[in-house]
Amino acid sequence: MGMKASLAMVMLTALATLGCPYSDLITSNGGLAIAGGGGSGTGPDALRFNVQPSNAVAGNIITPAIQVTVFDSLGLPDSAFASSISIAIGANPVGGNLPGTLSVTPVNAIASFGDLVISASGAGYTLAASAPGATGATSASFTITAQ
Repeated sequence: MGMKASLAMVMLTALATLGCPYSDLITSNGGLAIAGGGGSGTGPDALRFNVQPSNAVAGNIITPAIQVTVFDSLGLPDSAFASSISIAIGANPVGGNLPGTLSVTPVNAIASFGDLVISASGAGYTLAASAPGATGATSASFTITAQ
């Protein structure tokens, strides 16, 4: 009787999986349907600075390259996100300008900004990242020193 019950359970599970609209999301985690990693979460995507801007000298490129990652509503990197991510000065204590590539399409959920420069020295700068369809992010504050 135990073997028949096991076989019946396997058949029932197979039928339920075939009829389940989330069958492509069922994983080896005990049968829970989990979406993510491709924008399939239910809420908006969110941006996060995973490489924050560092202190730099006015007129010089900020290194290392600043990186912004797109996360889906489950907190997983959203590699399917296709909108460009834009970056701008958030807090601007002395009226500096931000030359460089200010809009980047992410690759594997990451947008790298490798040629950003702030023109004027000052403490308390922040950068703001934004993209259509995503919640924006603000960087940690940093200082630009005089040449």
